[in-house]
Amino acid sequence: MRTIVHLLNRHLHNARGEQRRARHRAKTRLEILRAASSVFRSRGYASSGMREIALAADLSPGNLYRYFRSKDEILFFCQDGTLDRLRAALEVARKARGPVSTRLRDLAAAHVLCLIGDVEGSAAHIEEGELPRAIRAAIVKKRDDYEHGVRALVAGGIRHGELRRGDATIVTRSFLGALNWTAHWFRPEGSQSAAEIAQVVADYAVGGLTGAGDRIKGNHA
Repeated sequence: MRTIVHLLNRHLHNARGEQRRARHRAKTRLEILRAASSVFRSRGYASSGMREIALAADLSPGNLYRYFRSKDEILFFCQDGTLDRLRAALEVARKARGPVSTRLRDLAAAHVLCLIGDVEGSAAHIEEGELPRAIRAAIVKKRDDYEHGVRALVAGGIRHGELRRGDATIVTRSFLGALNWTAHWFRPEGSQSAAEIAQVVADYAVGGLTGAGDRIKGNHA
């Protein structure tokens, strides 16, 4: 009996140790992705190397390679994580009730925050073309699936008269383009936080879908 109890305790101890190591590894990988985002943003992907990323993450290059084999792999995880978060936000918008403009505004704010926040190296979203073709395909598919989902929301809003009339494909790409461009000009050291910027951009982007901007101009005329 003592032997069985001893074996069970040792198994439980080993399992807890594995869980702690897994949590530590996940935390370190997230810190690396965050550091990589900062490096990619400041230096550009092409001019960034594993040494610069290791320095930003407070790791030796040797330790960095224990978590990621290359900067291409880091970029892939940056983009893959961002797209997973975007698709999760899209799913919330699909299931939510209420006006489509409100759901699109919430989605737009979440989209911008994904791009300019520091989690998962999301600023690297704009560097998709730098990925090798073999691994870029998975990212492109996720991105296209996301775009199709947003287009379905926009098309439904147009069909029900909640959004201004137009070609749903062109309107959706213009909408997403406005959101994505934020990642090019946003600077973390600016006077407004990422969350504040996300709300402002979302308001303007959705205003273009609803024609709110036209009404504002009319009021000022």
